[in-house]
Amino acid sequence: MRIGSLQIAPGALLAPMEAVTDLPFRTVCEELGAALTFTEFLSAEALTRGARKAVDRMWPSLDGRRFAVQIFGREPGVLARAADMAVEIGASVVDINMGCPAKKVTAGMCGSALMREPELAAALVDAVRRTVPAAIPVTVKHRTGWDEASVNATEFARRLVDVGAAMITVHGRTRAQGFSGQAQLAPIAAVRAGLPAEIPVVGNGDVKDVVGYQRMKSATACDAVMIGRGAMGNPWIFRSLAALARGQPDPGPPTLSERHRVWRRHADLCLIYAHEKMRVHELRKTLAWYSRGLWGGSQLRQNSGGTNDVAALLDLGEAFFSHLAGSEQGDPDAPASLFTTPADPVAKSIARNVRRGGSDQVEAEEPVAPASMAAAS
Repeated sequence: MRIGSLQIAPGALLAPMEAVTDLPFRTVCEELGAALTFTEFLSAEALTRGARKAVDRMWPSLDGRRFAVQIFGREPGVLARAADMAVEIGASVVDINMGCPAKKVTAGMCGSALMREPELAAALVDAVRRTVPAAIPVTVKHRTGWDEASVNATEFARRLVDVGAAMITVHGRTRAQGFSGQAQLAPIAAVRAGLPAEIPVVGNGDVKDVVGYQRMKSATACDAVMIGRGAMGNPWIFRSLAALARGQPDPGPPTLSERHRVWRRHADLCLIYAHEKMRVHELRKTLAWYSRGLWGGSQLRQNSGGTNDVAALLDLGEAFFSHLAGSEQGDPDAPASLFTTPADPVAKSIARNVRRGGSDQVEAEEPVAPASMAAAS
């Protein structure tokens, strides 16, 4: 796929996600086959006034790999200056966020709120396009619309392409949906059909495995797929999708030793690049991600929450994977199976209610994503 003059390798793109797509996670995904990764979405206003928290999150990829910086705002001049900062640190792509549904963003009339102001949205793209070098593509990620009564993705995308957007990514939900319900594929297909063939359209939303990837591609005819929450704890999805895009066999899920190796790689990167105050939090996150679905993972997560020592957290992870490795080597003290059976959602609901002091007689409810789940922007 080409984005302007930039050739992108086959496979899937890693979506920008606040508090998720930091340099350590981006690096792991790149090493496992992500075609392009995006920084966390960054406030243009914070960047241009030198806010350390924002500036420190604009890390270039390691080893000279290409990467995209995503920025948001609603002042053309400020957005253009932030785009210049992205180019200065080596960004290959400047992406403008017009899709974040978070209240803290839309309250400032940024993110997906811009879908109600197509003229301003076009002015923002135009300002950035006029500022950054011609060789740097300016791209946009947006939603299908503000709500079901105002689905305007196709018209909105056309407006942005007319003023220089080189790629459009569409998340298949309205702002009103947030991350609830299912991503709708028809609006993504409509955007693809409504734009010139040389402008790539990327589909985003609910792609968590090869089947979801194939569904997105076949139903929308999109040029590429962007993976967000589906990559958290499963960066191997990029390996599978890169192989699929090249017409090669799917290498399949990781072995236990691969899980161990990638967890340690991610943890070591956190030790190098995470702010000292955040290292414990980031290490706990890696333990939670890479132990998901493995025997003893729940206990590991509980144990990790009880320590604030970096060395102790690393020891917990090493002990966890070493214990599981014993089952592959015939250790009688090791668990008989590496994997746990997914909990029944009704049983989980009852257990939650009982822990909170309620009755165990509750009606079945649909499983929901944790409130702390980072939002894909």
